[in-house]
Amino acid sequence: QLQLVESGGGLVQPGGSLRLSCAASGFTLDYYAIGWFRQAPGKEREGVSCISSSDGSTYYADSVKGRFTISRDNAKNTVYLQMNSLKPEDTAVYYCAAAESDCSGYVPSYDYWGQGTQVTVSS
Repeated sequence: QLQLVESGGGLVQPGGSLRLSCAASGFTLDYYAIGWFRQAPGKEREGVSCISSSDGSTYYADSVKGRFTISRDNAKNTVYLQMNSLKPEDTAVYYCAAAESDCSGYVPSYDYWGQGTQVTVSS
């Protein structure tokens, strides 16, 4: 069974850090572009970051550029999202997703989705 599982979310104070993990089972992540998305209450799901399968190129939304870093560990079949200098507006459910095509901020481009992990940034 093809599955993505996110972990690492939680409650953190503004300015703090979290590292999210996206672990795959049933398929090999390095053949897919992996994107991180987030969805806050009452808002649409938005793309945060993506790492391509072809050359490891990385992409970031303007709102997180310079604060978030995406990386992959093919040996562990896992993709990470390191989030630093967190702000209250980063509060959302974070999802990872896998696409057979290249990186995109377009939700329907992704073939597999995890169940999400909650990130709350609050003092």
